[in-house]
Amino acid sequence: MSIPVAGLLRAFALLCGLALPILSGTVRAHEGHDHGAEPPPVPTATAPRAEAVSERFELVAVAQGADLVLYLDAFASNAPVTGATVAVMTPEGRRKAAETAPGTYRLSAPWLAASDHHDLVVGISSEGRTDVLALDLDLPAPADVAAASPVDPGPAATARALADRLARQNPAALAAGSFLMGLGVFALARRRRAGQVFAVLLAVTATLVLGGAALAHEGHSEGAARDVPMTPAALTAAPPMERARRLPDGSVFVPKSLQRLLALRTGLTAEETVTRGAELPGRIIADPNASGVVQSSVGGRLSPPESGFPRLGTRVRRGDVLATVTPPVQAVDVSDMRQRQGELDQQIAILERRVDRFERLSSTGAVARTQLDDARSELAGLRDRRAALDAIRREPEALVAPVDGVIAEANAVAGAMAAPGTVVYRIIDPARLWVEALSFEALAEGSRATARLGDGGTLGLAYRGTGLADRNQAVPVQFAVEGDARGLRLGQFVTVLAPIGNARPGLPVARSGIVRAEGGSLVYEHVSAERFLGRPVRVAPLDADRMLVDDGIAAGRRVVVQGAELLDQIR
Repeated sequence: MSIPVAGLLRAFALLCGLALPILSGTVRAHEGHDHGAEPPPVPTATAPRAEAVSERFELVAVAQGADLVLYLDAFASNAPVTGATVAVMTPEGRRKAAETAPGTYRLSAPWLAASDHHDLVVGISSEGRTDVLALDLDLPAPADVAAASPVDPGPAATARALADRLARQNPAALAAGSFLMGLGVFALARRRRAGQVFAVLLAVTATLVLGGAALAHEGHSEGAARDVPMTPAALTAAPPMERARRLPDGSVFVPKSLQRLLALRTGLTAEETVTRGAELPGRIIADPNASGVVQSSVGGRLSPPESGFPRLGTRVRRGDVLATVTPPVQAVDVSDMRQRQGELDQQIAILERRVDRFERLSSTGAVARTQLDDARSELAGLRDRRAALDAIRREPEALVAPVDGVIAEANAVAGAMAAPGTVVYRIIDPARLWVEALSFEALAEGSRATARLGDGGTLGLAYRGTGLADRNQAVPVQFAVEGDARGLRLGQFVTVLAPIGNARPGLPVARSGIVRAEGGSLVYEHVSAERFLGRPVRVAPLDADRMLVDDGIAAGRRVVVQGAELLDQIR
């Protein structure tokens, strides 16, 4: 039976029509890589490493080039351990590592390239005690010889490899191509002219199959995507870059080298008997027994003293003249004063003549000695009144410091008019400051509280008293600042944390270790040497430095107390 060429061409067109939807569907499935749920991202390769812990130390060994780098930290605080003696048992014997940075020790290790597994024993001596830690350091297995040195496999092997590749990439295209190629072979066997048809079929089939496979993986370089294993020698010769990253399970991987840069510190959680605190709004005020104001008692024009107006921050002593006030004299007052001066001058002249006459007559006994003394006393009084009247016009009022301290506020300007009662200077003792808070709950007598500043600093407070009059529906409570009060300013706002209620068991955690997350609060637990895991917690205020964890973490866990905000930014 002969098969016409036209019939073969029609059959070929029909088969192409059936195959193209399959091929295009396969291409569309690969375009954009929509194969369902994507696998979790593979973490970027890091240098081979091993870790070990003891009661005091946490050790991480990293193979970098031909060296072995040892990171030694305190187990509880994650602080670098400096000045320790670190010795490693190697195939070459006992070798001592040199400290190249705080807590970082380096040892030349050319023997790392000899094997893909190393059992390390490290002795650490610090503060008179020695700990011995064992580590298992594994390097990637050596590469396959065929992968490292490819050999021409020949036509048959090449065909099989091509078929396997097509089967993996586009099974539908391989099936359609195989059918068409078989049809071409059948035509070649039945009719001599069918060889031309077979050539056409074979060319189109190859175009469809190979083109579909190429489109399905467009933008992908298989050779570049394939991970070629490296020998231990090659790996240690070119260590990968160390970087922090968030792992698929939600934990954060931070190499020890980056932990040093981020200054991550941890603390062990422990249950204590604590009293829950309440947050109260407060502000800095001056101690009334160590502060004062300089005011003008009369209205007048301000003038500087001989040394000039004292500037802000100047330390003054009690009695120092800080400014002068010259009272203004009106025209009417000047006329009255001149009239009064004339009357006093007239009375003084009359008394002077009387005193002279009494002095002459007293020597003869015509005038009693008492009359002379009375006249002299009256004359002295008139002269004093006359001098005081002149002083009113000439001498200004001196404004003096009432206490020892520092100028905290100054409103003195030469030539400015000061009304009676104007505060020209405010003087405080910066070492004696108070905090006034508004409390909506009753505080126990003698309560000791803490205050938190806007920059994260804390203050110790001692109870001084509670007011009996409400202020904005709250009761004012005053505390004295204990310890160093440098850098505080009058009127500065603070948050006072005062104890309220009864003492009860609780789990305090440093405020710096609490991270505000979208769903609440969380702390980062140090689960291994280079891995941190976020734990959601429920917290309540305790004091200026700590929060009370009500739920979410147990005692005896290592949590980050410094650098938690930086750790939370790693993605």
